Amino acid sequence: MKTKLFVALAIVSMLLFQGRAYAADAPAAKTASGLKAELNAIIGKIQAKAKDGKKTEQDVADELKEFDALLARHKDEKTDDVANILYMKAMVYLQFLQNTEKGTSLIQQLKRDYPETKQAQSADKILESIKKQAEAKKIKDALVEGAKFPDFNEKDVTGKPLSIANYKGKVVLIDFWATWCGPCVRELPNVLETYEKHHGQGFEIIGISLDEKQEKLTKFTEEKKMPWQQFFDGQGWGNKLAGKYGVQSIPATYLLDKQGKILAKDLRGEDLEAAVAKAVAAK
Repeated sequence: MKTKLFVALAIVSMLLFQGRAYAADAPAAKTASGLKAELNAIIGKIQAKAKDGKKTEQDVADELKEFDALLARHKDEKTDDVANILYMKAMVYLQFLQNTEKGTSLIQQLKRDYPETKQAQSADKILESIKKQAEAKKIKDALVEGAKFPDFNEKDVTGKPLSIANYKGKVVLIDFWATWCGPCVRELPNVLETYEKHHGQGFEIIGISLDEKQEKLTKFTEEKKMPWQQFFDGQGWGNKLAGKYGVQSIPATYLLDKQGKILAKDLRGEDLEAAVAKAVAAK
């Protein structure tokens, strides 16, 4: 599953943590190298615990204290290297513990305490990403089984009208996907098989592609013989409909009944086929 926010944060984290030059002169270089080694050691312990299935805040309490102790020893230094300690602690909360409240607080602290550092300069982008994720979660949490799936009125990739209302009385799978998404492509044979088996009974699919190049999308759908309508705006993760429905990871699917209500979410393989078979047979 491809996740927008945490992929972005991981990339930013990697660039800040690994991309800075530690080849400064004499004592500064030694201090920077030492901080990097200590920070690597803390993160290594957390990664080891993760492999053992220890993924709660209590599990990594000792390592979180080590971050604080390291910061305390360098409290009067306002360098990128010291700011990186607080930054990496924030990343643990955001990426590993998925505690956005605490992670947000630490990023805000980073802005206040180390305003001139590279890490602080990236803080606003991270905070904006966290805000968008929270908004997306709120939208997604409202899309529960039994709820009416909000309609849209767009054009498909060929310019034809596209909306759920156009499929009134049909069972519809709303499929958020992309040609570059491995799990999406691996699931495609199941989707195709279900479509071929039940299309004649009133099953339809609406694809919402998070691709950025229309030629690639068109070539892929033609090669894979995907006859259903596709929405495409070339914006990738900024896809208009992905934003409307709070989609932060793909594949993401919603199976709708003949009245446009949500029957199920994120069905795969045999579960998808069984749910579709039941839905098309319903009076």
